[in-house]
Amino acid sequence: MKKILAGMLVFLILAAFIAPHRPLTWVAIGDSITYLNDHPDETGNRLTRGYLTDVVQKLDYVHCLNQGRNGWTTQNFAKSIEKLGIPVGDVYTVFLGTNDWWHGHRIGAWTDYQNATGDSTIYGSMRVLIDKIRSLNKTAPIILMTPMPRADFVYINNHTNNAYGSYKEKAGQTLEQVAEAILDIGRHEGFATVDLYHVKQLAVSHLVHFKRLKDPASGAYRDFPYPGYIGVPFDPRTDEYPYPPDAVDMTYDGLHPSNAGCEVIAKRLIKVLRKVR
Repeated sequence: MKKILAGMLVFLILAAFIAPHRPLTWVAIGDSITYLNDHPDETGNRLTRGYLTDVVQKLDYVHCLNQGRNGWTTQNFAKSIEKLGIPVGDVYTVFLGTNDWWHGHRIGAWTDYQNATGDSTIYGSMRVLIDKIRSLNKTAPIILMTPMPRADFVYINNHTNNAYGSYKEKAGQTLEQVAEAILDIGRHEGFATVDLYHVKQLAVSHLVHFKRLKDPASGAYRDFPYPGYIGVPFDPRTDEYPYPPDAVDMTYDGLHPSNAGCEVIAKRLIKVLRKVR
């Protein structure tokens, strides 16, 4: 009898692993890093396979609904949340924060989240967004993703749209502090959190191979690897685009992940999504 019961137990365990996974609707909320998955033309076609595509290719039972908004912050989502038509899903990811940092949106404190103080801080805005997700499906797992580091950004389609990297503060805050706030929310809420900020492969030194700039001494173009490009002037009106194809590493423009960068992101997210039943 014991052998029969043991055999049945083994069978049930194996069946759980072998059985096909039920379809999952994944709602991916984010900024341009998420949005660009479906808009490669806006990347100069340098991105051909975003992290959403990578995930669904590996997990064929997952159907992704891209809710990325180009340039948006947590505050943008909080202010517009009732107008966005965020769909009902089986699992949600929230990948925001890099634009909050650049625009100087205040991080706030856990009490802003805890007390639902509104959209004046990142903590408060995240509470608005998460409350909305819970109203759509109170049992859906919510996965948080921290912003990844940034090198100097220059938009491939408009060179005047540029920003320095996360190697220094903006408005008295670091991007790492934003990442820590996201991790803090995840810890308090018990959410799975994909920490991209502290992934070694995504460190600032790996985001681009170099930045091609005019040498201030000679006036000739030189390839400056990090941190050598910090402080070297770039004139968007006259200078060549500083990230030619051979400069591409984990990002193609200093900020947005390349195919390789998206693969790193997807690999970590897949580990979490596999556990969602």
